[in-house]
Amino acid sequence: MALKELYPPIEPHESGLLDVGDGNDIHWEVCGNPAGKPVVFLHGGPGGGILPGFRRFFDPAAYRIVLFDQRNCGASRPSAGDPRVSLEHNTTPHLIADIERLREHLRVDRWLVFGGSWGSTLALAYAQAHPHRVTELVLRGIYLVRRSDEHWTFTDTGIAQLFPAEWAAFRDAVPAAERDDLIAAYGRRIGDPDPAVHLPAVRAFMAWESSANTLLPVEPPALDDAALIAAARILHHYIANGAFLPDGGLLSGIDRIRHIPAVIVNGRYDMKTPPRQAWDLHQAWPEAEFHVVEDAGHGSMEPGIRHRLIDATDRFRT
Repeated sequence: MALKELYPPIEPHESGLLDVGDGNDIHWEVCGNPAGKPVVFLHGGPGGGILPGFRRFFDPAAYRIVLFDQRNCGASRPSAGDPRVSLEHNTTPHLIADIERLREHLRVDRWLVFGGSWGSTLALAYAQAHPHRVTELVLRGIYLVRRSDEHWTFTDTGIAQLFPAEWAAFRDAVPAAERDDLIAAYGRRIGDPDPAVHLPAVRAFMAWESSANTLLPVEPPALDDAALIAAARILHHYIANGAFLPDGGLLSGIDRIRHIPAVIVNGRYDMKTPPRQAWDLHQAWPEAEFHVVEDAGHGSMEPGIRHRLIDATDRFRT
């Protein structure tokens, strides 16, 4: 079976900044067919921002492709790359409200929702809040943000067993006396106004975050200090607050969306969001189509993952 390739590069034909309240403007863009089926792309992170390659998961002749930078990251303003910018009004309910405001601004009635990693979290939360606005869901690298999921990432009994050198660098960037709670220790440093304190912490935090992105190592994207600070601040903010999800987490709201056609895709060797999370979602939602890609990790551009995602968007075109 030939693996599906990304669609050719494409440029937006419309873009702008949308005032979403609380002093925030989110950057958005639209490409593809202005009269096509609407789809909204939810990026990962949180705090990751959009990249041009994300436009290429969709047939530009069939889809009206909407992408946006979530609050305080990418080209949205103000940027969390400025340590003085408050994240008080950056929570999952705020992001859900932003998606709705963008939908209304673009005069979209209903749309396909596509999200990977943190984007899968936000897609599930949005769909549960507004199921009547979602035609289909395409989800990759499922991230449920349960206590056990964070234990896997931030203790020495989980992913650290597979990435010992990277874990040692992450752990040893804080004093031994504070290592019983690395999230809190990093929070104190990332939130410190002194660049001599927060920049080394941000770099160590994001190096650990990117260490297991793909099955085989690839060079991480080159980000300047401001982009790294924004990503680290937002990511830590969500981790430290349980992603601002409702009691019972995302699985408790599946009944609200089980009628929505959905495709779930996860790499067999995804070390950031192991297949157990996707499996647990599928067990709660057996109606959803479920794929484990045997030769893939977490990255959306890995060939088997990319194939399953494009296959899903192709089938949902009509």
